[in-house]
Amino acid sequence: MTGLKTSQLIRRSKVAIVFMVGMLGALIVFSNATDYDSNYIYLGHILSMDTTGSHLMYRSINSEMMHHRIYWMIMTLETIFTSACLLGGYQLAKNINASDEQFHEAKKYAVLGFLVALFVYYFCLQVIGNGWFDMDQSKDWNAMKWAQSIVDFLLPALIFLVLKVDS
Repeated sequence: MTGLKTSQLIRRSKVAIVFMVGMLGALIVFSNATDYDSNYIYLGHILSMDTTGSHLMYRSINSEMMHHRIYWMIMTLETIFTSACLLGGYQLAKNINASDEQFHEAKKYAVLGFLVALFVYYFCLQVIGNGWFDMDQSKDWNAMKWAQSIVDFLLPALIFLVLKVDS
């Protein structure tokens, strides 16, 4: 470690974090593709609000066709964030010894991937899933803790990624 400068370690840690988020996405995409029914059923319960006991049932979506479309939209967004993070990690790794400006510019895909992931896990699941579909009222079909744990990692990781402290 004596030959490794702090700036080099910071750059490597940014590459590692981006690849970790990309791998998270890859596992999620793989799970959705190989076990479509489990996650589809989960989303169907959230959208139909059938286990919330909510008095806001007029907000529910009970169309199976819409459940599939929304699920495919989420899976598409997860594939986009995964691809962007893996490409972003590659771009960062490729530019690990480049100038400060080149390394910073190489963050574009990673930043895009993080933003799409935040859209899915914060906006779609927490804001819409909880704020509109009362997901937090369901004991069995509640993804709040899972989505929150992802957001709790992504947001500080995004801030760390975009900071220019890697020179």
